[in-house]
Amino acid sequence: MSLTLPVLYGSVRSERQGITLARHVTEALRARGHDAPLIDPIEFRLPLLDKMYKEYKGDAPPVLAELAGIYARADGFVIVSGEYNHGVPPALKNLLDHFLEEYFWRPSAIVSYSAGSFGGVRAAMQLRMTLGELGMPSIPSTFPVPAIGKAFGEDGKPADEKFERRFDKFARELEWYAEALKAKRAEGVPY
Repeated sequence: MSLTLPVLYGSVRSERQGITLARHVTEALRARGHDAPLIDPIEFRLPLLDKMYKEYKGDAPPVLAELAGIYARADGFVIVSGEYNHGVPPALKNLLDHFLEEYFWRPSAIVSYSAGSFGGVRAAMQLRMTLGELGMPSIPSTFPVPAIGKAFGEDGKPADEKFERRFDKFARELEWYAEALKAKRAEGVPY
């Protein structure tokens, strides 16, 4: 089943290394037959949160209206997050917080990375709380990528030979949850 799975990336640093990971995840999902738009805060240039999308009452900035349209079609979300000072990057938190109902009843999947050996898992654990509160609980598995600076070769391919096998298992889990919740949303939601 083809799904719509936006990939939300959370860094705006000038020398960001996680963008290669976000692009790879996007392409891997597309190769599986899914619509996977990459939501990059550098391209979308969201304002700092003043009002949520819904609070504009039809007069939202065009960038927010565009994202709301993408999110309304989503069957699930993939969040690609670095770890900044043991936490979530501010650009990602800003990207997430502009919306609420657009996320409801859709699963999320966390891909995390860091320069060190833990692969951003501390940020991933904080994201679980935020994503659950936003109405898009994360699937049980996470996909940590340690040593992001060495994780991909010059050709953009993963340096770790187990990467694709690990990602396949992770993607199958997300697909299962996204298909199940899509079917339940079609029947109606609790409120």
